[in-house]
Amino acid sequence: MIADRRAFILEHTRLQSPPHVPELRLCLADDATPLWRLTEAELEALGLPAPFWAFAWAGGQGLARYVLDHPGEIAGRRVIDFAAGSGLAAIAAMRAGAASALAADIDDFCAAAVALNAEANGVEVSFTARDLLDAPAPQTDLILAGDICYEAALADRVIAWLTAARARGARVLIGDPGRTYFPNTGLTRLAEYRTQTPRGLEDQEVRRTGVWELGP
Repeated sequence: MIADRRAFILEHTRLQSPPHVPELRLCLADDATPLWRLTEAELEALGLPAPFWAFAWAGGQGLARYVLDHPGEIAGRRVIDFAAGSGLAAIAAMRAGAASALAADIDDFCAAAVALNAEANGVEVSFTARDLLDAPAPQTDLILAGDICYEAALADRVIAWLTAARARGARVLIGDPGRTYFPNTGLTRLAEYRTQTPRGLEDQEVRRTGVWELGP
């Protein structure tokens, strides 16, 4: 097991800007870093779950781009970055003037990644590894959710939870590059981007990524 997660991240990633969000810097893996070359068996031997936190996924990049381009919609709001991974969307929200940002991810390895990335961008982001789907959404103004529709059962559960959160007063923005289980109703498209992703990570190097608002 990896005792010092912060040191592991610093050793196996490098600080770089996601292609579609050059204003920000994250500890990311690419084909020039050790983590990129670890096999599934090697990750398992290290006790490391799939390191989703080490990549800037298309949906997260789209959300971050939208947030930074529309600070008037973010400033002063309490924000939750659901399934946060690297914390990209939460960090973008804080840079856009959010009152607070909570990064939530059930992979508690993300805690170290989010802390490092927030520090690199000069912002403060809270973190929880609690599964938010087990209870009603906390009271908040805005929920950001990127790349959440890659499995059918999970997508259904998350969309139901987000719908309930919206009914309780939260605004919900979803970033998605056309994942298989993304719903085709109940959403309003706010923006569309052509988002570059790391070579070998997706089936396309450039994904058409939408930012959608849940509800009419």
